Amino acid sequence: MVQDHTRVFQDLIYVYPVISRRSRGLSIGVNLNPDKRCNFDCVYCEVDRRTPGRAESVNLGQLREELSWLIRYAQDGGLATQPKFDQVPELTRVVRDIAFSGDGEPTMVPNFDECVRTVTGVMDELRLVGAKLVLITDSAGLDKGTVKRGLELMSVHNGEFWCKLDAGTETYYGLVNRSAVRFDRILVNLRETARAHPIVIQSLFLRVHGEPMPAAELSAYCERLNEILAAGGRIREVHAYTIARPTPEPWATKLTAEELKAIAATIRERTRLPVEVFD
Repeated sequence: MVQDHTRVFQDLIYVYPVISRRSRGLSIGVNLNPDKRCNFDCVYCEVDRRTPGRAESVNLGQLREELSWLIRYAQDGGLATQPKFDQVPELTRVVRDIAFSGDGEPTMVPNFDECVRTVTGVMDELRLVGAKLVLITDSAGLDKGTVKRGLELMSVHNGEFWCKLDAGTETYYGLVNRSAVRFDRILVNLRETARAHPIVIQSLFLRVHGEPMPAAELSAYCERLNEILAAGGRIREVHAYTIARPTPEPWATKLTAEELKAIAATIRERTRLPVEVFD
């Protein structure tokens, strides 16, 4: 599997191709944040925010053109000839999913529903019937009207919502995600979104100053998941993964495969949820 997941491809601003393990093939990323705006400052984020972004807003016309071109380019075999992708040419012709995931938080754009409508229009036009439409989000903006409208539109286009939860307590959340958004708002957004749509919880586990997540914190994390379920929320599965690329903080480091599997086993035992591990 290709390990380089860079969000820059040729001269495109809003879209980029990735051979994704989680997607089991070609995923086309839609970067709604070329301005690099985010409401989290995660200790493991590899986005370089010291250099300016390439655009300050989303040009919907250009987004449509770039996405249409990249899909056709992949389907016609062009992507298979490019460096990195020529390692796995058999995976480059079929678009498994289109994912809102970029250099910041997708739900921060003021017209998220219009961005979704632009992408679904391309999917309909090019008849991507089997492809999923995925939102990868830190969950802070799930309570916004434009986002709720976007989620409804995604839900009728094979939509999936991958929602971040890296902590069980406000303290650990502040340590790892370093956001001004209150933790209780994240939890309410997760609960209410899961009541409206099935969600996937995506959680990054790591070592902080050499120590993995404490047992009490993991227990609290499992309690948060159980609270969502008890409130009528639907969690399709949990994606448990660890650091894959260099981090801005040298004290934020990768777990071993065995440590990650042990955490996943604990989550399964305490929540009865399916957990998929990506080390």
